[in-house]
Amino acid sequence: MLLALAQWLQADVSYLRVFSYLTFRAVMATITALLFGLVLGPAVIRKLTAMKVGQAVRRDGPQTHLVKSGTPTMGGVLILIGIAIATLLWADLTNRFIWIVLLVTFGFGAIGWVDDYRKVVYKDPRGMSSREKYFWQSLIGLFAAVYLAFSVSQTNNTHVFATFMDWIHSGWPLTLPARADLLLPFVKSISYPLGLLGFVVLTYLVIVGSSNAVNLTDGLDGLVIMPVVLVGSALGVFAYVMGSAVYSRYLLFPHIPGAGELLIFCSAMAGAGLAFLWYNTHPAQVFMGDVGALALGGGLGTVAVIVRQEIVLSVMGGVFVAETLSVMLQVGWFKFTKRCFGEGRRVFKMAPLHHHFELSGWKETQVVVRFWIITLILVLIGLSTLKLR
Repeated sequence: MLLALAQWLQADVSYLRVFSYLTFRAVMATITALLFGLVLGPAVIRKLTAMKVGQAVRRDGPQTHLVKSGTPTMGGVLILIGIAIATLLWADLTNRFIWIVLLVTFGFGAIGWVDDYRKVVYKDPRGMSSREKYFWQSLIGLFAAVYLAFSVSQTNNTHVFATFMDWIHSGWPLTLPARADLLLPFVKSISYPLGLLGFVVLTYLVIVGSSNAVNLTDGLDGLVIMPVVLVGSALGVFAYVMGSAVYSRYLLFPHIPGAGELLIFCSAMAGAGLAFLWYNTHPAQVFMGDVGALALGGGLGTVAVIVRQEIVLSVMGGVFVAETLSVMLQVGWFKFTKRCFGEGRRVFKMAPLHHHFELSGWKETQVVVRFWIITLILVLIGLSTLKLR
């Protein structure tokens, strides 16, 4: 919004040309989201408290968590407000990638809102049924996957629609441009063509999988938001590189016109996340809830697909991956042993993984900070793929 206004006025006010610099707008998006989050935080917390949307704590969870019962949840709306304001103010709103990332983020946020609302109204920690939640996630994920499949070689939404119509009229070909290939980190001379079907399936799995992985990780005060900030910021660097013809050519990445604008979204996510952490740090004044976790995970997955860093996302988001695998392994082993031996057995003391470490004697703050440190290391490894090959 401000970019369009600056472009209109810069003929008369020369210093407004600074708005054309992506890095300037990224910094301003971070500051904007951070300030809005810090200022609006108390009001949002008071509103959630007045709505009596207190967290329903699992009775089978760590007993130290019982004191958290009643803490306002659904605080993810504070993050989404910051992201929306900062992105709409500082991003180029004609960019095709900005809108699809916002659609996925807020679409998954809406699913999380309904899930949280049912939890706090009906006092049921399960919230929305898994089948219903998965259906709506799949609907949004498939739409985004199909849209991105036809947008990788285009520069605006009009061209994307035209490409889709041409595809229908030409007999549904299954090939995609080379820039849609799956990239391997550290081996930039090798990429694997996915084709239309492979691209759609992979994109769907990354978006929906990332959303649920972040959601599973959200279980301790401040645990999930800092990894989201770190991974999102790193993806913003990849977006900046892929969107630049000069940097992408030098670093042997495919050039994706328009991808650089996603740096604004990632910067807004970082600023909004840091503002939320101010109120979510132990002992938390507010919880993120599914409205925030599902939305942020979906946003990260979408950005990773656009900049062709799906594998790097799994590395940088290793904490999210480990948390998800711990749940899958725990449930699978319990069902298997119950069928074979008549009683279910567990691999971990409790899943997700952060509860296992809590029950092993780690304090909550120890688990959180150590998971932050692990994420920082993994993000640095991911960023090293920009140059190392």
